[in-house]
Amino acid sequence: MLLASGGLCGCDLTWTKPSFEVAVPDTYRQQKAPEAPPVSDRWADAFGSKELSSLVQQALLDNLDIAAAVARIEQADAQAKISGAPLFPQIGFNGSSSRSRTPGTATSQAPTQQSDGTYKYAGRYTSLYSLGLNASYQVDFWGKNRDAASAARALAEASRYDRSVVALTTVATVANYYFAILGAQDRLRIAHDDVKIASDVLDAIKQRVAVGTASELDLAQQESVLATQRANIPTLEQNLQQTRNLLAVLVGRTPESFNVKGGSLKRLTPPLVRPGMPSQLLLRRPDVVEAETKLASADLSVASARAAMYPNITLTGQYGIESLLLKSLFRPEAIAWQYAGQLAQPLIDGRNLQGQLDLQKGKYAELLHDYHKQILTAFSDVENALIAVRQNAEREKLQNAAAAASRRAYDASIQRLREGTIDIVTLSTTQTTLFSNLDLAAQTRIARFQALVSLYQALGGGWSEPMKEIARIEEQNAFSDPKGIIP
Repeated sequence: MLLASGGLCGCDLTWTKPSFEVAVPDTYRQQKAPEAPPVSDRWADAFGSKELSSLVQQALLDNLDIAAAVARIEQADAQAKISGAPLFPQIGFNGSSSRSRTPGTATSQAPTQQSDGTYKYAGRYTSLYSLGLNASYQVDFWGKNRDAASAARALAEASRYDRSVVALTTVATVANYYFAILGAQDRLRIAHDDVKIASDVLDAIKQRVAVGTASELDLAQQESVLATQRANIPTLEQNLQQTRNLLAVLVGRTPESFNVKGGSLKRLTPPLVRPGMPSQLLLRRPDVVEAETKLASADLSVASARAAMYPNITLTGQYGIESLLLKSLFRPEAIAWQYAGQLAQPLIDGRNLQGQLDLQKGKYAELLHDYHKQILTAFSDVENALIAVRQNAEREKLQNAAAAASRRAYDASIQRLREGTIDIVTLSTTQTTLFSNLDLAAQTRIARFQALVSLYQALGGGWSEPMKEIARIEEQNAFSDPKGIIP
């Protein structure tokens, strides 16, 4: 023990654990609201689309990112078993049979006379048979193995929160792609209507050219407007088809075997989302709890690295039977046993153990800052989503008003065209303004729905503290642990 104490003199075991404080706001700046229950984990149903709900359920079952996250859970569980193995006695069975010959020249300095009168060095033959059990156990007096096992189990728990993060991101992406498809279909309908409007105007101008009340310049200008509107359609078709293919990957399907009926965003009603209090958010974001759990694992790793600097106490034992003759192997006299205790303490290791401790301290500090950042990011996500929801709702209202005004202006210009009291420049301007405002109104509605998806995602998507407890139960059931060995 004196030698062990001398070895510890070269190690720095002091550590002031870094800490931080996060000022949790009382309310969100963008929406002052009272406490509210967590949003439903089936929040996608709130948009009123059965097809969207079906796609979300399909993605939760077949998405490959979620499947990979589940595989990472299995890996983390296996690593936890490996890390917990030193807590248990190691017992092994061995059996052996050997036969050896010792040369006579190694057992005698002079040859012996044989029965035929010759002299010869006589060799010696020996057989040995043995069966037995070997056992060893490292006394975890300082908690090194216990802390290492607990750190691995914390990471296994964190992997379950990671699966929740991946699932939430997947559902949000499915919803965003679905709304993008509906919006692209709306924009395509608007584009086809624009082509029809431009064609009708072109026909009217052709009639005026025929009677001499319009020029070839007027005709060419309207043909340009029509060609521009037709050129928009392939781009919108490309966007629609490529978004559909991206959605197919999310639900684990090939693009060739996947189709979306879609419809129109105008048939869906934007839901009302209650954000609740900022203090509630920290219990509803799986990424925040994941960062917290990784930090707890790092804290245990520091404790394990510190305990590794103290002496190791190992107990070993053997019990079995040995005999030179096979026929006497199972007699009581063949029983052999041995037990021993060992105390080991590295004295000079090139500061390896100190380096391991410093490494774990550095990892803890890094994860502490990551945890701090994750909390701030959570608050920022909600604030940004609330801003987007509010501003896009206002923008949609104003853009719809602009589209309605453009429609009235266009109707008036068409009437004046029939009366022959409008110039083509004014007519072209009212057309392009109408086309632009109608398309912008459709894009604004897409942005509003996707902002609502971002808000649901920022609020945790229905994940809450009870689900955290479920994750812990799943982790505990993943591998056996004698009660009281691993806290």
